[in-house]
Amino acid sequence: MSMKGKALFTFQSENKEEISIQENEELVIFDNNSVDGWLQGENSKGEKGLFPASYVEVIRPRSNSNLTDCSISPVGSPGNGSSYFPSTANAPFHMQQGYYHDDDDDWDDWDDSSTVVDDDGPSGTNGHSHQSPHSNNPNVHYCAKPYMERQDSISSSRKGSMVGRNLNRFSSFVRSGVEAFVLGDVPMNAKIAESYTIAMGPKGPQWKESPTPFSCSIEDPTKQTKFKGIKTYISYRVTPSHNARPVYRRYKHFDWLYNRLLHKFTIISVPHLPEKQATGRFGEDFIEKRKRRLILWMDHMTSHPVLSQYEGFEHFLMCADDKQWKLGKRRAEKDEMMGANFMLTFQIPNEHQDLQDVEERVDSFKAFAKKMDDSVMQLTHVASELGLLANFPDIIHLQKGAFAKVKESQRMSDEGKMDQDETDGVRKRCRTVGFALQAEINHFHQRREVDFKEMMQAYLKQQIAFYQRVGQQLERTLHIYDNL
Repeated sequence: MSMKGKALFTFQSENKEEISIQENEELVIFDNNSVDGWLQGENSKGEKGLFPASYVEVIRPRSNSNLTDCSISPVGSPGNGSSYFPSTANAPFHMQQGYYHDDDDDWDDWDDSSTVVDDDGPSGTNGHSHQSPHSNNPNVHYCAKPYMERQDSISSSRKGSMVGRNLNRFSSFVRSGVEAFVLGDVPMNAKIAESYTIAMGPKGPQWKESPTPFSCSIEDPTKQTKFKGIKTYISYRVTPSHNARPVYRRYKHFDWLYNRLLHKFTIISVPHLPEKQATGRFGEDFIEKRKRRLILWMDHMTSHPVLSQYEGFEHFLMCADDKQWKLGKRRAEKDEMMGANFMLTFQIPNEHQDLQDVEERVDSFKAFAKKMDDSVMQLTHVASELGLLANFPDIIHLQKGAFAKVKESQRMSDEGKMDQDETDGVRKRCRTVGFALQAEINHFHQRREVDFKEMMQAYLKQQIAFYQRVGQQLERTLHIYDNL
């Protein structure tokens, strides 16, 4: 359960899973049970992530009144009160496996010094600062006790108990927001600006095709400098087909887009970018290899019916002005439809699907993915592999976690511990997760056929050309002996 905390020391994050905290900063702690010495929470800037448990003191509630007297206590100490702060419903953590990219060059003038937009002053979990008529006492904090926002709840005092949360708060099922969505801990937004439709196709659920399909070319990698030659980097000419106006992007810009995609589209497979390289970054072979991988990555982005419609992706492809780049970058980083909220953007079919059938199909795909992964490893010596399979174990874990919550809620309903309406709500939201996963599986199979066809055709053409050259050389060698 969420509660307030206070940072005792300053901590600087070192990777994207962690967040920085400042001494005396007010924090929101999602669960005071530390895992391997780490807590998960939110700082005053609205950033969500991990920080050391030993750096924080928890402010525990001690009263059941409407204004709760909160006192500071060490992490893990016993407390009798309960917390009323929102849970991790909106935590926009990515869960897919991928490569974390260290900086290989500085952000240019188009980028801010921080990839996270600072809010104006300290804020609470809803973006507003918590104030109290007793705030002049530095040793006592008072916080209003809001009601638990739950889509299918009728009253907090009604009979019944909610399905338990996963003890491991760092699992992909929790960090992606799917657990919060399935359990109904996501308030319905008054206005959902984006929507993604899942339709029934001949092979089951599938993403509705983009109304404006397009492609994008990546060409002309050019070595450039800044600061009078102190800093050197490679830029690529990126040209989308629907406007044919090129923009120039560095690897840093691709990396920014990749991380935005990971944070937002938690149930969609986003392939990783080409690996970093500390030395030889300006060698012709490395530049050409990276360009080929970026082309494969971009082809997947433009062909995906959901990823290609992302506003941040459009901004990446279209923006050629530095001021507009900063505004669009901030807007993408402040996107509210992430984590559990992203699941609200799906429009699913009305067709009934038995969850047992869906689970069997997911298990079948899991076995297929394992065998395909083993087979693809044999091709890595002759062709580039995009890395889509690496993401699916975590995505499948989301669906398995949702199934477990459905079974648990049904058991509690049978025991009279949960109303049937609430159980039906869990089942309904699990259907949304199931439809989205099946749509992603079908899209994977469609792209697999296209990718493998192109890959094997290119490989075989190169093999034919190679052996033709071998044959020509053998013929020339044969004619040499005619003159002996």
